Amino acid sequence: MSQCADILIIGGGLSGAMLAVQLLRLPGQRKILIIEPRAELGRGEAYSAVELGHTLNGNAARMSVDPDNPDDLTQWLTEHIAAGGWPQSSEQQVPVCELFPPRGLFGVYVQQRLAEAREVGEQYGSTVEHICAEVIDLQTEAESVQVTLNDGQHIRGAYAVLATGMFPAARTPQKESSGLNAAALDPWAVAAMRQLDPLSTVLIIGSGLTMVDAVVSLEQAGHRGPIEVFSRHGLLPHVRRQPPAWVDFLAEDHSIRSPRQLLRELRRHCRDAIAQGIDWQAPLDTVRVHIARLWSQATDVQRRQFVRHVRPWWESHHHRSPPLSAQLVERLLGEGRLRIHAASFKGLEPCAEGGVHIRIRRRGEAETRVVQGAALINSSGIEYDWRRVARPLPQQLLARGLVQPGPLALGIAAAIDGAVLDENGQVANRLFAMGPPLRGMWWESTAVTDVALQAKALAARLGSEQG
Repeated sequence: MSQCADILIIGGGLSGAMLAVQLLRLPGQRKILIIEPRAELGRGEAYSAVELGHTLNGNAARMSVDPDNPDDLTQWLTEHIAAGGWPQSSEQQVPVCELFPPRGLFGVYVQQRLAEAREVGEQYGSTVEHICAEVIDLQTEAESVQVTLNDGQHIRGAYAVLATGMFPAARTPQKESSGLNAAALDPWAVAAMRQLDPLSTVLIIGSGLTMVDAVVSLEQAGHRGPIEVFSRHGLLPHVRRQPPAWVDFLAEDHSIRSPRQLLRELRRHCRDAIAQGIDWQAPLDTVRVHIARLWSQATDVQRRQFVRHVRPWWESHHHRSPPLSAQLVERLLGEGRLRIHAASFKGLEPCAEGGVHIRIRRRGEAETRVVQGAALINSSGIEYDWRRVARPLPQQLLARGLVQPGPLALGIAAAIDGAVLDENGQVANRLFAMGPPLRGMWWESTAVTDVALQAKALAARLGSEQG
């Protein structure tokens, strides 16, 4: 059994849904198939959360899925709240544009925008259909792309787009596994955490935003015991605030090209802001729109230096925590229930008496030690290296040489327009990628605004090919 389509979108989370929205809005008749194993489109890993405490880490004004209307989410939320939705929004006591919505609610917003785009597409004769399955293999041909699904079905399309989204380390099987995931609780599994002794000790690997989510999950599960967090640098995400506007110094000075130059100039502006009594986050927030350009023009040596020496501090300062979650973390730190340790995870240890034992090495120490807890949570973030992801499609694409690892093995390599590069560096004619798989190309390729811009550009590219 086989189907044919004009465009196959592999992955139906935010990336796939936003690409479909942009394609449906274009004049012309086209058949679009979105292949996504989840029952719902538009949610993916990030927006399938059901707990109200798991919120976006950006406020509404920063999270529009419409690149032509930065106030789109703010406008949608205003109408949604006025109609009686999300009554808990009043607890944040801020204007709608400064609200941090629950991730599950953001998924509803994405789904509604997709439903509206379907109606627009119908006027042009375009359709979009959800195939609830997983793509396990892909082959390119001269005039088409054929994918194989986990149910044995084959689907052919004139073009295919890898919109596979993120691979959270906590939920992604890896080729070389330490056994961590098998022994760990899902950071978002509140129901599973309710089975723990409320006063027991919980161990967490990683101290980024996933850890913040895990702490929220534990709180909502009624956990009241100690939480021990281990990460190599022991850095916590800063809280996201709403600083005033700052001069876009990167737009004014095009001599800043390397990561080192950027950091030197950024520090200077942050010092100037603090001296003026202005939040240091103001200068930092001007950098986002320039990240792709700066990263793409940097040399491999410069990129490697950035990842090795700067990345932990960049992540903690740039990828900030929503205020309510940050308040919880701050409170638990103050109570002494939550402790952050600069230490590397070295593996699991046998444990006959129940619970879990892990071996860690504290920063600055040569010897390792064993730490015991009742439960373990893997909050080590996102796995961007496709060579380590033990899922059928990434492994098949790499094995066939249809893709190659991106810069620094982050995602996969592609041309500027998203056309993927094969193992020989040849640009594909019919296979494209967008969103998190292009992390190595643009560094920040996961945020909503980045994905929305990519979706619009790629839709225009595919639309022109079909035209």
